[in-house]
Amino acid sequence: MTPLELVHDKLLPLTELSRRRCGWRVVSQPTVFTNGVFDLVHPGHLTYLAQAAGLGKRLIVGVNTDVSVRRLKGSSRPVLPVEARMQLLASLFFVDGVIAFEEDTPLELIRTLRPDVLVKGGDYTEATIVGAPEVLSWGGRVEVLPFVEGYSTTGILEGVKELGGKGVKV
Repeated sequence: MTPLELVHDKLLPLTELSRRRCGWRVVSQPTVFTNGVFDLVHPGHLTYLAQAAGLGKRLIVGVNTDVSVRRLKGSSRPVLPVEARMQLLASLFFVDGVIAFEEDTPLELIRTLRPDVLVKGGDYTEATIVGAPEVLSWGGRVEVLPFVEGYSTTGILEGVKELGGKGVKV
């Protein structure tokens, strides 16, 4: 496969991702699930995703669709369409599957995929993580990773506005 074919092979519908997840379970490859908008992928996202991948053998990333992002973050977002955000995430060697979801939360994905580990960033607590009770109920675990200071898409966009659209202060 070419590198681009490898990337596209990670962009999966739920039926295929669920089939792969079953295979990973059979060969004892613990699967980690996380989700988010991942608009303007930055070093904070990369650190977070790499740490999440280190908590198991396989990493699945759920990505909010454009409609879902607008409901959650307003009409000016996302900056990049869901297809672009998914392709960027799928290009990371430590990501094994990427799937979009229209709902405001990934609860149905979590229930279907039954990950061994559910991960969110430090701006969450276990009590506020959607799907945590379900993952714990089947013997999985929930991890909250430290927030990477100094990086946020909102902050980057505010910096661009502040500079009149000419770039971000570093």
